[in-house]
Amino acid sequence: MPDISCNAIIVSCIDFRIQEHINAWADTYLGEYNFDRMLYAGGAKDFYHVMEQIELSHDLHHIKKVVLVNHEDCGAYGDEGTEEKIKADLIKAEEKIEALEQGVDVETYYLKLDGTFEEVSRTSPRFVKKD
Repeated sequence: MPDISCNAIIVSCIDFRIQEHINAWADTYLGEYNFDRMLYAGGAKDFYHVMEQIELSHDLHHIKKVVLVNHEDCGAYGDEGTEEKIKADLIKAEEKIEALEQGVDVETYYLKLDGTFEEVSRTSPRFVKKD
């Protein structure tokens, strides 16, 4: 079997409103078509369901980076979908992935519906790009 690898896996929500922004951002920052995609309602909200796919991507495609994107106004969160809660879930997921020590970098982003990607981490957030 040939060695099949890609740079990263992007985990994001199924919401149609964010797909164009994510596609443009990924092509620019990860390389066109050089990543796995996982769409799950709520993105990294339900970490344990998402983690299985991240591990498969790591094992099968030798990814070096995990990119988690949660977004503004996410219906999967319902009434608890505040910006603070959504960002807190990203940070928790980042910590859990790093604790697995799989040798992958983890990047987490909060995506506003206008296309602005805000990097979220245990340190300070910063704005990255608007389409």
